[in-house]
Amino acid sequence: MTDTTLSASPLRSSSGSGEEQSWLTSLADWTVSLMEIIGPVGAGVAIALENLFPPLPSEVVLPMAGLTASRGSFTLFEALLWTTIGSIVGAFMLYGLGRWLGAARLRTFAAKMPLLHPEDVDRTVAWFERHGGKAVFFGRMIPIFRSLISIPAGVSKMSLWRFGLLTGAGSLIWNTIFVLSGYLLGENWHIVEEYASILQYVVIVAVGIGVALFLYTRVRSLLAARKDA
Repeated sequence: MTDTTLSASPLRSSSGSGEEQSWLTSLADWTVSLMEIIGPVGAGVAIALENLFPPLPSEVVLPMAGLTASRGSFTLFEALLWTTIGSIVGAFMLYGLGRWLGAARLRTFAAKMPLLHPEDVDRTVAWFERHGGKAVFFGRMIPIFRSLISIPAGVSKMSLWRFGLLTGAGSLIWNTIFVLSGYLLGENWHIVEEYASILQYVVIVAVGIGVALFLYTRVRSLLAARKDA
């Protein structure tokens, strides 16, 4: 097995000097170290944590699994198997959170929040019941949403087998793309990070625009209601 210190150093050299290290590179170093210590299970643990904490980007964690596999610490099949298992485990934990919250608790929460109404929860649950399958499957391939989509699935009480099947299928596709990228690119894995960051920024901007439009519409409706009163 390759020494942990030696395996981490190429990541630093490929991304610049020590003073210029980003937190993403530090995350990559930690991920490789974890995988070198406990093998492919470490890849599963890392990606499960990524599901629970969306700010941790899978676009960095997954190529590290491919990179570590390319160094012979474990096989490519093991990397894909354990990262997919980790994705499913993390998703089910958030699904459980959604089931625990439930629509009733969310309605109570929405009633106490400015600019939100219990009806917003009802509309969201109704939409998810109509399109939940597609939302879970394709949501697993969208940064940020790949984690958060599990919560409304739990709230709407999607069947466990259906949620697990769709999550596993979507995760396998997403994981394969990035694990293979890290496996084939090797020490040039940071190329993946650059392009993945662009996709993440696009998603963040789209979410920001969506939230802004929602707030604008809600404020206008409140002002109109006061004017009519």
